[in-house]
Amino acid sequence: MALRLKTLCIVSSQKELTFIPEGKTLINTIYAYSYVVAQKDDFFAKALTQCDYLIPDGAGIVKACRWLRAKSQPKERIAGWDLFSFEMDRLSSRMKECKDEGIKKGKVMFLGSSEKVLSLIRERAAKDYPCLEVVTYSPPYKSEFSDEESRAMIKAVNDADPDLLWIGMTAPKQEKWTYRHWDELDIHCHCGTIGAVFDFYAGTVKRAPLWWQRHSLEWLYRLLMEPRRMWRRYIIGNAKFLYYIYKEGRESKA
Repeated sequence: MALRLKTLCIVSSQKELTFIPEGKTLINTIYAYSYVVAQKDDFFAKALTQCDYLIPDGAGIVKACRWLRAKSQPKERIAGWDLFSFEMDRLSSRMKECKDEGIKKGKVMFLGSSEKVLSLIRERAAKDYPCLEVVTYSPPYKSEFSDEESRAMIKAVNDADPDLLWIGMTAPKQEKWTYRHWDELDIHCHCGTIGAVFDFYAGTVKRAPLWWQRHSLEWLYRLLMEPRRMWRRYIIGNAKFLYYIYKEGRESKA
C-alpha cells in the first residue's frame, strides 16, 4: 500500500521538539524524495512512518500537507540539521548543569558514513561540545548488510550505551535498518536518522547559505553543487513528487 501524506502524524514546529519525552525514541524525517521512494517500497513506507516522531524535512512536504488538507498541518520545515542542533545543544546543556555534581560526560554515537567523515565529526564535536563524548562506528559501504555485519553494528551501539544516537546511512537504507533492528537496540535515548547531516557537520558537503534555506531552495543549491549525483533525485524526483501529491489529492476527493 502506497504511503499517504494526508493521514500521517507529523511534528508541526521546532517548538514541539522540546516536548519529546526522554527515553528510547525514534525520530525520522520525511521529505519529497523519501515520499516518492515510499510509493513503490512498502517496507520503506512502513519503516519511515512507524516511528515515534516524524518531522517535515522539506518545504514541499509542508506545502503539500496544506494543499491536501492533511491530518497534520506543519507550520514550518524542520530540517535534519535543525533536529541535530536541537538535540546536541540540549544534551550539552544538560551535561554542563551536571558538571558540578561530578557526573561524567554525555555520550553521543554516530553510526554510519566513512571513517574519514566520522574523524572530522569527532574533531569538530570536541570543540563544539566539550561536555559530550563522541563514539563512532563506520559500517561497510554496501546496499545491504549481512546478518553478521548487522549484529556487529547492534553490539557497537549497545556497548556504547549512548545518551543520543545518530544514524546516517542515507535513505531508505538507514530507516529500513533501524526499523528492522529497533527492538535489538538496547538504548535509553533519542535516535535520529539524519543522513546528509553527517557530511554537513563534518564539512565534507557544504550546506546551502541561509538565503537559499529561507527561500526553500536548499534542494536547488545541492543540485547545482552536485549535479551528477543529485539530478535524478531533484529533477525526476521532484516531478514524481508533484505527480504523486496530485494523485493523492484526486483519490482523497473520489
